[in-house]
Amino acid sequence: MDFNVKKLASDAGVFFTRAVQYTEEKLGQAEKTELDAHLENLIARADCTKNWTEKIFRQTEVLLQPNPSARIEEFFYEKLDRKIPSRTTNAELLGQHMQDAAKEFGPGTPYGSTLITVGEFQRRLGGAEREFLQMSAINFLTPLRNFLEGDWKTISKERRLLENRRLDLDICKARLKKAKLAEAKSAAAPDFQETRPRNYVLSASASAAEHELRVAQTEFDRQAEVTRLLLEGISSTHVNHLRCLHEFVEAQAAYYAQCHKHMQDLQKELSRFPNSFAVNASTSGVHPSNPSNALESSTLKIEEVKPPATGTRKAKVLYDYDAADTSELSLLADELATLQVTTKK
Repeated sequence: MDFNVKKLASDAGVFFTRAVQYTEEKLGQAEKTELDAHLENLIARADCTKNWTEKIFRQTEVLLQPNPSARIEEFFYEKLDRKIPSRTTNAELLGQHMQDAAKEFGPGTPYGSTLITVGEFQRRLGGAEREFLQMSAINFLTPLRNFLEGDWKTISKERRLLENRRLDLDICKARLKKAKLAEAKSAAAPDFQETRPRNYVLSASASAAEHELRVAQTEFDRQAEVTRLLLEGISSTHVNHLRCLHEFVEAQAAYYAQCHKHMQDLQKELSRFPNSFAVNASTSGVHPSNPSNALESSTLKIEEVKPPATGTRKAKVLYDYDAADTSELSLLADELATLQVTTKK
């Protein structure tokens, strides 16, 4: 118990001395040992790497999982070291709803059979998305997270230790400087009436300060070398992240190519169905194998529109119009106008 109290008091004293030194440096009242230029450049490069890696990691998480609640849930599962439950993707859920609706509408009807087919392909798209999310999490997110939670924590710890060694070194320098000044002052005006000359005591104090300075300098140099080696490892981190970035892009390319193929297959399937689009296409002389032409041919023409029944109708104004006289109305684009409709007999 006594040992713990003494250690606690010693640690508190060291912390207070470092705090005083740090404050005096900020106020310009104490000298500060500067790191060499190479080490400063390595520190700046490491900070830049950490900041941008963190931003890329967070935004990739948002891209892969836009739902913030789901991201928080996955975060807690990871911290608890538990397996993240499998989630149904939005495309898979949409496909399931379409197929369930088809059962209600009747799978033999044109709408029901189309819903079944589209729903199946939506589920295939969801499966492709699930595979892409898993590959991206393993090949891209995990290495970035390992750097932020592993390598960077080690680097930060050693940098804090280096800063403490630097403060201790500057404290020893200040002590030695004060001891030298006191020794010089005593030598200039010695007091021969003292039983133990003051300059003898001050000389011993200066020798002790020199010894502490040598020890502090050795510890600082050793810690600076350890920190330098860790910071130089950032280059290998860049190489590793570059490889992971290529794998992420390959996973994206494979995912979008698979989605494109599924959509092409879906269009081919829909072109074989005897639905209203195909009927309109056949009657207008358009081959049903070209869905875009079938859609264009199904568009009504102005002269084919039948007049509405008598009453009021809402109409949306497409362009601004200034009335030429009192018999016309001035209208603004996107305005909703109420019209009185009458049918001529």
